[in-house]
Amino acid sequence: MSNRQIRFQFTFIKKPIKLIMRKLFQLKALSLLALAFLVSTTAFGQASPRENVSGTVAGSMITVNYGSPSVKGRKIWGGLVPYDKVWRTGANEATIFTTSQAIKIGEKTLPAGKYSLYTIPGEKEWKVIFNSQTGQWGIKEDGSTTDDASKDVLVTSVTPMKSKMSNERMVFKLTKSSVILLWDNLAVPIKVSK
Repeated sequence: MSNRQIRFQFTFIKKPIKLIMRKLFQLKALSLLALAFLVSTTAFGQASPRENVSGTVAGSMITVNYGSPSVKGRKIWGGLVPYDKVWRTGANEATIFTTSQAIKIGEKTLPAGKYSLYTIPGEKEWKVIFNSQTGQWGIKEDGSTTDDASKDVLVTSVTPMKSKMSNERMVFKLTKSSVILLWDNLAVPIKVSK
């Protein structure tokens, strides 16, 4: 076999090996990128996942869309969530409360529509605020909420109570006559009627 034939055979074998190596490198790089995206989404994007609950309450279809934070060993009431200050009632974007019909919250009427839901937690009493501005992030850069009091449609008082069990994640539950916020060791029922 001549040197020329040997070089031709070596070149013939070398090109497919380079192509295979390049494809393996691209596959490995793509796999690492996908893994990095998955880890970052799990570690950071799901810290307070967006949740949604819907159902019929007092004859109206009610939906609550909210960011669901976790306790993570923190002091929630009077700590992470201070007393006597407006709270976005969840995490990230402002919580959205939608009702298909006019309903009564306490003795006040809330027209059918979509509202941001804010609260002012207190040790013995909470204020619940339904605000006509929607779509905003729940807090400003300085840490205060985005609640614009001039757009409050309804403000009412409710009484918090100890929950039957501790809830690691904040959730909203719907019954035939209430929307209930549950988080940590507290239940905050919001009575609804026709």
